[in-house]
Amino acid sequence: MANKNEIAPELSAEQREALFKAMKARFEKNMNRHESLVWANVQAKLEANAGKLWSLHEMERTGGEPDVVYQDAKTGEYVFYDCSAESPKGRRSLCYDHAALESRKEHKPVNSAVEMASEMGIELLTEEQYRKLQELGNYDAKSSSWVITPAPIRKLGGAIFCDRRYDTVFVYHNGAESYYAARGFRGWLRV
Repeated sequence: MANKNEIAPELSAEQREALFKAMKARFEKNMNRHESLVWANVQAKLEANAGKLWSLHEMERTGGEPDVVYQDAKTGEYVFYDCSAESPKGRRSLCYDHAALESRKEHKPVNSAVEMASEMGIELLTEEQYRKLQELGNYDAKSSSWVITPAPIRKLGGAIFCDRRYDTVFVYHNGAESYYAARGFRGWLRV
């Protein structure tokens, strides 16, 4: 894996084709997320950004089901969020960040959410982004997702996560070193 400061590996022709096929089908099935956008334009932008394509492949491979949620009017970049119904299965049972992982004396998880996101070349959603995602559908009805934690909370050892219950988005806190089978993280990427 590569973090966002390294050159991402190239996808094989088969991987590219499979990713484009899955993403095009998802794009067309969920037009409510991006009503004014055209898939051919999105694909052209992706083809010109191989490193970002690798990050989207990693989002897809870990169960995130990435999809375009809007186009930035200022930069022209497309913004992708993980749009899986539940927190991506390939990114669960993670504590919040590397410091939290290092603080565990036993029963350490395999990685942290912040570190895994960096290795994938993506970022965790903020609380605001998470709430915007929830306007597009109902996500995390049975799971929860770590979100970017404000520095003052993290400095005190905490981290925040969100979910949706009772048709409401909830924001909770936990020790940053905690991890659960039903908690993962959702990421986002600009292309």
